[in-house]
Amino acid sequence: MKTTHIVLAVLLAALAGCLGAIAADRWANHEAGSGLHDFVHDELTLTADQEQRLDALEARFAVERARLEGSARAANARLAQAMENEHEYGPEVSAAIDEVHARMGDLQKATVRHVFDMREILEPEQQRQFDRKVSDALTRDPRD
Repeated sequence: MKTTHIVLAVLLAALAGCLGAIAADRWANHEAGSGLHDFVHDELTLTADQEQRLDALEARFAVERARLEGSARAANARLAQAMENEHEYGPEVSAAIDEVHARMGDLQKATVRHVFDMREILEPEQQRQFDRKVSDALTRDPRD
């Protein structure tokens, strides 16, 4: 019986880690991130200066995003360990979940700051098109 509980706890821990990683990946690859970059590069007519400034922003954000994604993966690993340690929804699991949410929130905040940094580079008409694209990305049904 004890072996069954251990196997179940390990499977649940692995599942929780995978779900957290999938959620972080979905956010990182969300339309407001990479799709927005494609929109800006492909559909807005940027000047050479705008392209250069955007490339610099993207390079800086890629480093920050990689760091934040690593933090989210580490938090998921701590959640998996907590689940394996407690075998129930106890204080260690609860704290680990809060940590996962905090790291995902850090990634979301950094992404939103990056979106505003991108917007700042644009001319007023480009900003209007950009704003519509951001709004559409954030309010569309993910099943579409």
